[in-house]
Amino acid sequence: MPSKRNIALLAALKENLERAHGSFFLVNYQGLSAKETHALRQALKEKGARLFVAKNTLIRIALKELGLPELDGLSGPSAVVFYGDPVAAAKALQEFSRKNPKGIPQVKGGLLQGQPLSAKDLLALAELPTMDELRAELVGVLQAPMAELVGVLGGLGRELVGILEAYAEKKAA
Repeated sequence: MPSKRNIALLAALKENLERAHGSFFLVNYQGLSAKETHALRQALKEKGARLFVAKNTLIRIALKELGLPELDGLSGPSAVVFYGDPVAAAKALQEFSRKNPKGIPQVKGGLLQGQPLSAKDLLALAELPTMDELRAELVGVLQAPMAELVGVLGGLGRELVGILEAYAEKKAA
């Protein structure tokens, strides 16, 4: 007979998985103190991600009930990271792992829109630019022709004023 706590955790996990559309990372958090775990949660929260600690059995059951593929990384202590921007969350995990002398959390894998990801895939994902960086690049690319057009049009006006000033000086002399 499952405990009420496990039933509630499974329901919360399934709800979060449905909301995430089958996109999450699995990490090994074993070895982090309570203070370090709190710091990791804060680092992820700043990037729009959340850390959800659950038993591997509950994660397997939730994946099976939602029709998502089973993952190989479900061994040992696992936590699920739900995110809005996968690149930002992967960067936050990698940055936290680099700063931690134990190299924790260790990424195990995950799903991105229902497609399985390995730990190597997650590390490669962390090397990509974030959505905000990509948006900034796009705005820069779109803004450049407009800025050049304004410069050209302004240059024509300055040339006309220069010609009129020279003509006025010539008339005055």
